[in-house]
Amino acid sequence: MEPSIILAVVVIAMGSFIQSATGFGLAIATAPILIFISIDYVPAPITIIGLILSLFNAWQYRSNFSLQGLLHALVGRVPGSLAGGAVLMWVNAAQLTLLIGLSVIAAVLVSLLPIKIEPTPKRLAIAGFFSGLFGTSAGIGGPPMALLMQHGEANVIRANLSAFFVVSSILSLLVQGGAGYLNWHHFSLTLPLIPACLVGYYVAKKTNHLLSKQQIRMMSLTLCSVSGVSAVVSYLY
Repeated sequence: MEPSIILAVVVIAMGSFIQSATGFGLAIATAPILIFISIDYVPAPITIIGLILSLFNAWQYRSNFSLQGLLHALVGRVPGSLAGGAVLMWVNAAQLTLLIGLSVIAAVLVSLLPIKIEPTPKRLAIAGFFSGLFGTSAGIGGPPMALLMQHGEANVIRANLSAFFVVSSILSLLVQGGAGYLNWHHFSLTLPLIPACLVGYYVAKKTNHLLSKQQIRMMSLTLCSVSGVSAVVSYLY
């Protein structure tokens, strides 16, 4: 196996662990690194991995799932996904790298805000739109929804975000396919990443009780900060 593929596998395993432990984080932790390995890893392959991981997590936490509110987010997600597809038609590889870097930095800053935002239907619809916009164009759709849900009970967060990501990932893949960002080459890139995704999920499932949500959150935010800044610097220089 080529060193670049091994690195991508390790990165996906790490990101899958973070998302399975906290409810989101796969894309913001991995996209800035994967895009350095190959531009083709973003957005389609990372979206496919996100879909697979979300299916497993949604099933594991199905007893905590609540449909209330998610319908509004999904309604907003549809036009957001179409807008994200339009972005993909306009940007080149360098601009996509910058978009990912800025998206990650913004997500980290928003996550650190010491405020609690109530998830009203209107706010969920707006979050769903921006989740679709950034999820389809850069593979990073989690932060807007996670911001609204971050103060809920841990398993409820995992269940609802996973269920939302299942539907939203499918929408993003459909739009990415229409924009020419999903073909057999992208599927071939994704195949070696699937076992790594499952390893990350399994490790998180077995170790959730050993690390607090705050510890995992700070580790993931540190990683995201470094990778996001690196992506922006690579664009500038």
